[in-house]
Amino acid sequence: MPALTRAEAEIRARRISVQHYTVDLDLTRGDEVFGSTTVIRFTALTDGDTFVELKPAALHSAVLDGRPLDVAALDDNRLPLRGLPAGPHELRVEADMRYSRTGEGMHRFTDPADGETYLYTQLFLDDVQRVIAAFDQPDLKAVFEVTVTAPPAWTVLGNGVAERTGEAEGRWRVAPTPPISTYLLAVAAGPWHSVRTEHAGLPFGLHCRRSLAPHLDADAEELLDITRRCYDRYHELFEEPYPFDSYDQAFVPEFNAGAMENPGLVTFRDEMVFRSAVTDTERQSRGMVVAHEMAHMWFGDLVTLRWWDDIWLNESFAEYMGYQVLSEATRFSGAWTDFAVARKGWGYDADQRPSTHPVAPAPEAVPDTASALLNFDGISYAKGASALRQLVTWLGRKEFLAGINDHFARHRFGNAALSDFIDSLARNTDRDVHAWADRWLRTTGVDRLTPVPVDGEGDDDGGWRLDVTREGSRPHRIAVAAYDRAGADPARLVLRERFETDVPADGGTPEVRPGRRPDLVLLNDQDLTYAKIRFDARSWETLTAALSGLPDPLSRALVWNAARDLVRDGELPPAAYLDLARAHLADETDIAVVRGVLTFARGQLADRYLPAAERPGALATLEALARDLLTREDPGLRLTAARQLIGSTADTGSLRGWLTEGTLPGGPVLDPELRWQILTRLSVLGAASAEDIAAELDADPSATGQEAAARCRAALPDPQAKRDAWALMFDGDTLSNYLFNATAQGFWQPEQLDLVREYVPRYFPAAVAVAARRGPALGEAAGRHAFPAAVVEPQVLDLGEECLRTGASEPAPTPALRRSLADQLDDLRRALHVRTA
Repeated sequence: MPALTRAEAEIRARRISVQHYTVDLDLTRGDEVFGSTTVIRFTALTDGDTFVELKPAALHSAVLDGRPLDVAALDDNRLPLRGLPAGPHELRVEADMRYSRTGEGMHRFTDPADGETYLYTQLFLDDVQRVIAAFDQPDLKAVFEVTVTAPPAWTVLGNGVAERTGEAEGRWRVAPTPPISTYLLAVAAGPWHSVRTEHAGLPFGLHCRRSLAPHLDADAEELLDITRRCYDRYHELFEEPYPFDSYDQAFVPEFNAGAMENPGLVTFRDEMVFRSAVTDTERQSRGMVVAHEMAHMWFGDLVTLRWWDDIWLNESFAEYMGYQVLSEATRFSGAWTDFAVARKGWGYDADQRPSTHPVAPAPEAVPDTASALLNFDGISYAKGASALRQLVTWLGRKEFLAGINDHFARHRFGNAALSDFIDSLARNTDRDVHAWADRWLRTTGVDRLTPVPVDGEGDDDGGWRLDVTREGSRPHRIAVAAYDRAGADPARLVLRERFETDVPADGGTPEVRPGRRPDLVLLNDQDLTYAKIRFDARSWETLTAALSGLPDPLSRALVWNAARDLVRDGELPPAAYLDLARAHLADETDIAVVRGVLTFARGQLADRYLPAAERPGALATLEALARDLLTREDPGLRLTAARQLIGSTADTGSLRGWLTEGTLPGGPVLDPELRWQILTRLSVLGAASAEDIAAELDADPSATGQEAAARCRAALPDPQAKRDAWALMFDGDTLSNYLFNATAQGFWQPEQLDLVREYVPRYFPAAVAVAARRGPALGEAAGRHAFPAAVVEPQVLDLGEECLRTGASEPAPTPALRRSLADQLDDLRRALHVRTA
């Protein structure tokens, strides 16, 4: 499918404007295709040619102003409209469109738990043309009016209030939208289980598969309470009211992203309907996604980017506002700690790869939709949100909100670019926002800040002096915390003072503070800027002895992030990080911090950064730490520890005993998630059979159970099991996106290097082929989940680099796969460096 170029979009936007789409979908034509009829009313602004996009299974007719067009003129996904005179026009297109199994376009899913079928659209970034005919670019907004024919027992959801028409069984009409971009059109249909209410005069709804109904009902009040609180808080912050007629949240199966901000119908991956025990931090993360997607109703839906180089105007703002509003309006007041642990590293990692890009890249850096899709990464989300947090710190909250509201008022139901937003901020402050944007949004890389504290001369009244050295180019407004070890309890740290200071772009003068030099100087306390931090020798010595004695969880998260950076940069041995975790994590009270440290220690240190000979010792350390955490009273800490214990132990007897007994010693009762985790670990260790997996699947035949079984089968250390898994992933196209991911996750295991090493040379051509056949979503999955990450060896790097150098004479990786492979290879290069540092 040819990618739309920026130049083509600009030309089309000068030639036409679009007023209205009338869409009629027939979802009763079987398992493979659905009917799609689109009537587009548009205006040619000048005489000339243009084109409309669609990707049909069969194009039946296209009629322009009553004149039939030659359907054979369809060239891949483009139907030319030639010789258009200036003035109003009407285009009617009738087609059959294919259902998707990869989460793109109209995805179709049959629930193995009860045989019910569900459909939903995911049309971002340029997949609307898999469902209707459209002028598919974000700055050609129009009103959408949708009707749907569905099986009589189904419910239809859309961007507006959906009602049965009474014309015929299964006939639905969705209320017309305000002007929205094509990628925001949304339809979901199936025998949904729904929980409905009203708030502020609007209908609110939650929807999920019927097999998940008990789990949604159990959490409905929490979800609706968060929704109501966030809705009210946004109305306190924003002068522009919520711009749509309803607010539905549908939890849908096999969803590729976390969620999608369709106006009036937000779709979420239905793993967020928890069917097993979760921690409070996981509930907080779900709450953040609710807040994030609601922010998009203003940032992205009301005011939409003009072209995809400004995706940060959607995602960075929603990410920042999601965490901020969740922390202000709900019980999850510690949301920024979770951001520091779970999201900030995502941005730092992405910004240190060769594929990095500015938060707001230059227009020429995003020449088409294929390149735009690659920028939905840790930079557009985590770095962008961090930059906005720094902007608020530097500019002031009042001025920031005034600029936002000015932006909404000037561009409501329209499109805007970076320059428009910066102009809106500049209208509400005397500070040089344009210069700030140039340094923060148009540059790449991570600054590094290091404290240089110096004792004053003479007695304590002489004070101490702090200089901050910076590697990088950005100005920073940061908080600095000075801590002393408590005299009676040196493992406890006492805050002496917290003060703000500027690290200007051109250097600055040292800060002089009263008293003696503190035991710990912590830069960027409260995590107000985006920069890696380092420590002076005395501060690091203090932290190794008393990290768990820091009273603020956000400060502790900042230190753990810094330790993670030190390991990744080859400045702290992985074993030293494990020692730090063994000494302090058992006393940690914040679940997000515990989860973040254990995830890095298990997934990176043990599996990739340490040589294979040292891995058993690292796993033993993590197992001992997990056993210590299992003694804690907090059920969330115990659940986190149980997951870690299952993933780290090599004691197959204990694993089998826990599975039989249905509980862990001192830990939680085993729910389906924990049972599958144990069985996955037994499969990896060669202590489970195909019969064990089948028996567990009989007990849990849900979609999640099917995925877990696929993961277990691929994880078996058996040559035939590996051959079967490989064939499912790469030799056929029957696996859905989720089953592909699960199979890939099970395939490569550090315990099985001798068994899987032979597949490394086969991986790269196989990934290229499957990405070409199955499209961007599976291409990205083949790079992310099916990459041989467990094989930390130079041959993988050599083969991968050769694949990326592939020329015109051989099949080349698709853009999505190329980007994923480039990032994986850079991570591998870093792991090899850490091993030899």
